[in-house]
Amino acid sequence: MMQEKVRAVAKKLPPIVSDLENLASTPKQIRSRKKPAVETVDYVVEMRTALQKIHAQTDVSTDELVPSTPQATIVSPEIITLEPVAIPQQANDSTPKAEQLETPSQRRKREAKERRAKIKKKKRRHIVDFLNGLFILSFMVGIFAMYGLYELNQRTTRPGPLTIEKNIMIPRDSGLDTIARILLKNGVIDNTLVFQAGVYTQGAATELKAGEFAFKPAASVRETIKTLTEGKVVQHPFTLAEGLTSEQIIQKLKEFDVLTGNVRAIPIEGSLLPNTYYVARGTLRDQFIDRLSSAQKKVVEEVWAKRAAGLPYKTPNDLVTMASIVEKETGVASERPMVAAVFVNRLKRGMRLQSDPTIIYGLVGGKGTLGRGITRADINSRTPYNTYVIDGLPPAPIANPGRSALEAAANPASSRALFFVADGTGGHAFAETLDEHNANVAKWRAIERGQGIDADDAPEPSQNGAPQ
Repeated sequence: MMQEKVRAVAKKLPPIVSDLENLASTPKQIRSRKKPAVETVDYVVEMRTALQKIHAQTDVSTDELVPSTPQATIVSPEIITLEPVAIPQQANDSTPKAEQLETPSQRRKREAKERRAKIKKKKRRHIVDFLNGLFILSFMVGIFAMYGLYELNQRTTRPGPLTIEKNIMIPRDSGLDTIARILLKNGVIDNTLVFQAGVYTQGAATELKAGEFAFKPAASVRETIKTLTEGKVVQHPFTLAEGLTSEQIIQKLKEFDVLTGNVRAIPIEGSLLPNTYYVARGTLRDQFIDRLSSAQKKVVEEVWAKRAAGLPYKTPNDLVTMASIVEKETGVASERPMVAAVFVNRLKRGMRLQSDPTIIYGLVGGKGTLGRGITRADINSRTPYNTYVIDGLPPAPIANPGRSALEAAANPASSRALFFVADGTGGHAFAETLDEHNANVAKWRAIERGQGIDADDAPEPSQNGAPQ
């Protein structure tokens, strides 16, 4: 009866005729094939789905076709029949209604979708686990790093092992490892790894300087690094006395072991400025000579610009030459302006300077000393520098004068004196006339005799009034 009603309704619904006919013949097929009860359930589900489509498109109620939900009943192992049986609805049925009505293909799709969802969930769980592990690892690394920095800070700020101040030379192009070993060898630090770690944490790996450094007693690693990065190397004093020749200065530079390197050539006379200089160990000698020369040029320019008017100098070189003679004539700083006045007065009068130091330089040049007293033959020696036989100034300086001698030559004392001679006290007696000068010379000769010096070996004052 049910099959006839289905076919009657199906005639009104051409789009689903074939589906209903197939469903109507299903029980016969089940009986003929002797299929198990599970296919009967699938059939019932498909039938119910078809009836819902009919109900949606016609005015025929599904209750007229199927009064109650069919339930499969197994009559015998051979035959399976369908009887209308009401299936009670469970109040707490956990199976969704959509699943109760799904077809096998829909079920397979749903299960595939669920499997994909499980796979995604599993991947998400793995990612979360990985991130959690990474966070824990980072946290532990951070803890260890903080402890390490704290311990490093403690070890780089505590007093070092050095007991006395010590100068240490760091050679050029020394790497961090080399510097650490030098400091360890000299007792400045007690652990090279702590020193190197301190250098890196302070970002000073490329800031360490070469040179000689003074490390204080008990200097910490941090203080040691600061000393090396500031670059304040030890400065050694080096004094050049006024009145030395260039050759004598070069010899002293060669003996000064703070300097290094060879000297290309002896500088021209009068081109170096005597003074006290501070020099870093390892400075090249030629580099230091350039420094002396630059200092001399600067001073000469300053003094020349402030020279008195009416002086008998044509060039700054004349000023340096006069200053070199003044420098060699007296070692008493207060006398230099007076000695310069005597020579300037004589030049203005056309008198020869008759300065003993010019005799010596003419004979021995840059060596500076004769090693004996001046003889009459020396006075008469014809050299370009001997102011007993030449007029005016020598062609070049006879020594390297200091600043005070240059200032004296540029601003001589206001005096009419034309002569001077040693007074036995380290200074000189000055005179405006030859008679006064000869009296001063007599006094000096008496002093020499009292000292056991044979006056016959000393030159007499010349008739034209030479300063003795």
